[in-house]
Amino acid sequence: MTRNVNRWVAVATCSAVLALAACSTGNEEPKASDNGGSSDKCVIGMTQINQTAAFFTQMNEGAEEAAKSAGCDLTIANANNDSSKQNSDIENFVSQQVTGLIVVAIDVNGVLPAVKAAKDAGIKVVAIDAQLEDGSVDTFVGVDNEKAGAEAGQWVVDQGLADGASYGVVDARNSFIQNQREDSFRKVIDDAGAKFTQSVNGDNVQEKAANAAQNLVTAQPDLDFVYTTGEPATVGAVAALDPSGKTKIIGWDLTAEVIEGVDSGLVTAVVQQNPKQEGVEAVNELKAVIGGATAKGFIDVPITIVTKDNVDDFRSIFE
Repeated sequence: MTRNVNRWVAVATCSAVLALAACSTGNEEPKASDNGGSSDKCVIGMTQINQTAAFFTQMNEGAEEAAKSAGCDLTIANANNDSSKQNSDIENFVSQQVTGLIVVAIDVNGVLPAVKAAKDAGIKVVAIDAQLEDGSVDTFVGVDNEKAGAEAGQWVVDQGLADGASYGVVDARNSFIQNQREDSFRKVIDDAGAKFTQSVNGDNVQEKAANAAQNLVTAQPDLDFVYTTGEPATVGAVAALDPSGKTKIIGWDLTAEVIEGVDSGLVTAVVQQNPKQEGVEAVNELKAVIGGATAKGFIDVPITIVTKDNVDDFRSIFE
């Protein structure tokens, strides 16, 4: 997820809606709400992976807007890609007696002790994007990443792009869900005759992913395409690859830079999620469950495969 994505800032919005929703830039430590610990109040802490990727800032935007509409207090803590800090942020929210918790997990296994402590404290928990262990949260909001990776692979097969094609992968091995996306995609296209060469690790950091993509295409100059498993890898590959070259990109998550890649012909297809809607759904679900409703368990937010034929539908999001 160098990209030129501005850090999402909610200062202007906060001044207008402070009475309804406590806003946060995501860079400060979690701050206790005056309503914390009151069982009839919707006081939500949200632990976010980082504030540099457009995917996450859009998710925050949806959560903030939903909190305003629902009358919930919302504080967003930025883990800045540090799983230890994410655990500390959750522990802080528990000590502040929030009534709801949104978790966008860096490490789906490492975050479990803190999440279970929140549940034991009576806090309602919703996970977004990365699905946690069954029973550890009330509801998961997002994409079935394994299924979506297979769906993307099947699209490649259906377009006649798999049989005999050579490809490499820019992934993030520290991301459980991106590993799912890679494994299911590769299985489908490999079974259809594609030839995997190698994968390189971008660690979910755009600059590192760009270097990894450059190393990949330098080592494998005749690749037909590169599969990228998340926004940093996709943006990094767009920065590293020559639009006039042979190697194209099939990956995940639109940004303004990636849309330019679609326009230039460098990017063939992108799996696009709806992170803003995920943020909305998470807050609305917590509001309902805190109020006594039965948890839905899973809220599916469908993907769209974006190509030059439908990219215009998404331009306004990234203007």
